[in-house]
Amino acid sequence: MAAVLRGRFLPRVWLCRCTGQGGGRDYRAALCTELKQPLTVEEVAPSPVGPREVRVDVHFCGVNFADILVCRGQYQERPHLPFTPGMEFSGTVLETGTDVSTVKEMLWQIPEKVSLREAAALPISYTTAILALEHRARTQPGETVLVTAAAGATGLAVIDVATNILQAKVIAVAGSDEKCKLAMQRGAQFCVNYNQGSLKEAVRKLVGSGGVNVAIDMVGGDVFLEALRSLAWEGRIVVVGFTGGNIASVPANLLLLKNISAMGIASGQYRDKNFPVLSKTLSSALQYCQQGCIQPHVGTLFKFLNFTRMSGEKVSLS
Repeated sequence: MAAVLRGRFLPRVWLCRCTGQGGGRDYRAALCTELKQPLTVEEVAPSPVGPREVRVDVHFCGVNFADILVCRGQYQERPHLPFTPGMEFSGTVLETGTDVSTVKEMLWQIPEKVSLREAAALPISYTTAILALEHRARTQPGETVLVTAAAGATGLAVIDVATNILQAKVIAVAGSDEKCKLAMQRGAQFCVNYNQGSLKEAVRKLVGSGGVNVAIDMVGGDVFLEALRSLAWEGRIVVVGFTGGNIASVPANLLLLKNISAMGIASGQYRDKNFPVLSKTLSSALQYCQQGCIQPHVGTLFKFLNFTRMSGEKVSLS
């Protein structure tokens, strides 16, 4: 497929290795032709590679919560139907346009020590985690970080980066004992099941009345408010998303009384607003992975259906 940032394809982040010239064959695409319905897998004829485009052979594609929202029409970016969902993938460059001398804009070269499978898990979760912890919250070594939805892809990335890159202490927050177990296995020092009582009181028992220095919240609603009230003096809370479905109002008096900073992170916005920051962040994630400092967690691996000439098949994304 041609790597374009227009038309029916969503803007995305690509990690690639270079290979010889190629292309010309049909490819299979999982198309969203109708919102809230299963995707349709079809064979699609390749479009010509434009002067500033590249064609990429996709090996692995991440499936994120945001992809599900896009296919439901509930995401902030709403592409025109039909479109191919997917915000991150890894693969090899097959063909480049006549004006492409180096593959560098919205494409990152994968280091040899990083597998294509690992690389596909980096762009969304790990850029969000690094931007939230380093660029926004300015997390320092030895500080305590509280992360909600800790067993999700971004939550696990936050645990990985906070623990192994920033040398911070992590309190993971999840909705079940099984999820807490996973968060602990991935490096969290403590875990709280917020379905078993007050999050604020649980945090108080772990760190005392001083509170945590940083909170990364992806749930919203009451969980966000409990995380906000668990912050220490001059604590920072970063809003990443609202997987719980509810958007809380920020009680401004708490910000005043404890000199708290509340901020958001929408990593995709850096693509248009401050691309150098996005580029540096993803390059750092690749470097950390190459050095063995972080280990992306791949929860499940799905094959892209075992057929070659069939078309019109349906596959659910839920």
